[in-house]
Amino acid sequence: MHASRVSRRAVLAGAAAVAAITSVPLLTTRAQAAEAPAYRWRNAAIGGTGFVTGVLFHSSVRGLAYARTDIGGAYRWDDRTARWTPLTDQLGWDDWNLFGVEALAVDPAHPNRLYLAVGTYAQSWAGNGAVLRSEDRGATWTRTDLAVKLGGNEDGRGAGERLLVDPRDSDTLWLGTRHDGLLKSTDRGATWAAVTGFPATAGASGQGVTFLVAVGRAVYAGWGDGDGSAAAVNLYRSTDGTTWTAVPAQPTGTSAKVPLRAAYDSRSRELYVTYADAPGPNGQSTGSVHKLAVASGTWTEVTPVQPGGTTSDGSTDSFGYGGVAVDARRAGTVVVSTNNRWAAVDTLYRTTDGGRTWTSLKDVAVFDVSETPFLKWGAEQPKFGWWIQAVAVDPYDSKHVVYGTGATLYGTRDLTHWAPRIRGLEETSVRQLISPPVGEAHLISASGDIGVMYHERLTASPSRGMAANPVFGSATGIAQAAGRPSYVVRTGFGDHGNGAYSRDGGRSWAPFAAQPGIAGDSPGPIATGADGGTLLWSFVHWDGTKYPTHRSADNGATWSEVSSFPKGATPVADPADPTLFYAYDTDTGTLYASTDSGRSFTARASGLPAGDSQFQLVAAPGRSGDLWLSVKWNGLYRSVDGGVSFSKVGSCWASYTLGFGKAAAGADYPAIYQVGSTETITAVYRSDDEARTWVRINDDQHQWGWVGQAVVGDPRVHGRVYLATNGRGIQYGEQV
Repeated sequence: MHASRVSRRAVLAGAAAVAAITSVPLLTTRAQAAEAPAYRWRNAAIGGTGFVTGVLFHSSVRGLAYARTDIGGAYRWDDRTARWTPLTDQLGWDDWNLFGVEALAVDPAHPNRLYLAVGTYAQSWAGNGAVLRSEDRGATWTRTDLAVKLGGNEDGRGAGERLLVDPRDSDTLWLGTRHDGLLKSTDRGATWAAVTGFPATAGASGQGVTFLVAVGRAVYAGWGDGDGSAAAVNLYRSTDGTTWTAVPAQPTGTSAKVPLRAAYDSRSRELYVTYADAPGPNGQSTGSVHKLAVASGTWTEVTPVQPGGTTSDGSTDSFGYGGVAVDARRAGTVVVSTNNRWAAVDTLYRTTDGGRTWTSLKDVAVFDVSETPFLKWGAEQPKFGWWIQAVAVDPYDSKHVVYGTGATLYGTRDLTHWAPRIRGLEETSVRQLISPPVGEAHLISASGDIGVMYHERLTASPSRGMAANPVFGSATGIAQAAGRPSYVVRTGFGDHGNGAYSRDGGRSWAPFAAQPGIAGDSPGPIATGADGGTLLWSFVHWDGTKYPTHRSADNGATWSEVSSFPKGATPVADPADPTLFYAYDTDTGTLYASTDSGRSFTARASGLPAGDSQFQLVAAPGRSGDLWLSVKWNGLYRSVDGGVSFSKVGSCWASYTLGFGKAAAGADYPAIYQVGSTETITAVYRSDDEARTWVRINDDQHQWGWVGQAVVGDPRVHGRVYLATNGRGIQYGEQV
């Protein structure tokens, strides 16, 4: 689940905007600086942690499968190593909006061909979408930019594949859009044009074409902008690749308002379609499953369980239907998923008789999440899952079923025993990182949706799972006392409180004894003094409303308002002097400081860049008053007098996030790591000479889209750096 991700609606006007820009190679390798060190980049393992919106087994190649995610790109399954290989890490800073994958398609006749429709948001502030096409299963790509927007992280992102290779002609591709109808390419995705004969007109729901599926030599298209009335049309087909007509006698009504996914059983010649009253993954209350006998045109409802009943505790059992997959080896064997079924918990239903009877696979499921313990969510046993809209059955193994959730991908080989099938697929949206100077763990992370984790190892999911007592959904802050590293605090949206402390370096936690009243829905970042004696907690609502910061001098037992602290600013503790704290007011471009352990703040330097809440202030470790200010395209500033004055650093022209690590051999200043620009591109850099010079340490194959949230070096290993990404988890690099 990605509660932190915004999904707004926008309508792209004008059908004439559909023409594609000339296709170009996805990336051109740039020359690296001669002195740049060689780096190896890997994920710090967590395992999944994001919404897997689609899974597709290749019908012609045993063991070949692909997965798409809402903000974390696409992946290819390697059956030999039982791991997923990321396919879109080449997308760089300027292409961050392409990390959401709207749809993927394979060519049954050409197994090496793969196509992706990419574009995260269909809003006015986001860029247009693109189609990526590969002749080597995603190892390399050619890109065609579109003049329309796609919505890989919008409502309806768990619907079916909106991209399809025509069953009559491998050179012809179809692409369903949210606001611009149906597009067609006759040159394998190099150029695209609007299908003028497609009869549906886009509405305001932002769904448009919800899926495209081949039914023999015909193509069927789901349409998500209907109103659910008896006259509404939500399913179209073309039998000649030119003319599109409504499918006769199709299901209507609220429970069949939005067609989510479809799967064709070629053995029985029946098309199965799942429906809901909303696109999901949230907001569904009813739904249904229907099948169409293609030869006769007869529809039959085969819904496993009607939504709307009552659970054992008296709750309403409301939900929609999401995923659907057919067994290519056995006629009439189908798996469908419920979605948004919070009261009775989602499940998969399986039939072997064409939908006359169904079995709930949840009822006999045995889970093993030892490889990714966070999936227990602080409980004794994991749930079957939620946001289940991606379901697939291996065409070469009837008992090999996988399904995606808001956090992982589960698989079974016997329809009973389930375990995550997620190695290599990391989709966390990471907020903050700490690399402790001592102790067992070299990394503690704070992320959206999965809270805080203590990483004893970088190659395995944290054994303690999510930090408990309390369990957070999304974390908003984490801080470690510089002079007392055993003391760590964290904040976020918790199940029993929104703040907690640890006295053993983050291994175990206890909630604050009290919290300010505004903490319930507006927990923000937190800082702890160098000795752990003072806490400063900032509060910002998700809608941007800023509240007064509060202070505690008794480990969170009592709190008092600090009226002189700029509302909404991030508190920063001096790493050497426990009486000193700092705050940067991004509204006015003013640095504030406290010399009385956070009781009061006064303005120091002013006239600095303002206007962006993501400007970052960082204190250099082991030094008092040594402050660095990253102000995005305004550059990088430094103060060596506690914020009384700042000077601009001339070695880079843009700085988005900055952190420190162990000094190089013979150096007397910590290594500095930065996401910024010292040349024409935004990249990850390191400086071993106090920011006089920089070397780029990532490369064109390792860019991960937007990476401006957090970066920190390891204080015990020179050259090792941890990078927060928005959808590709925690990347860590080591010099080789």
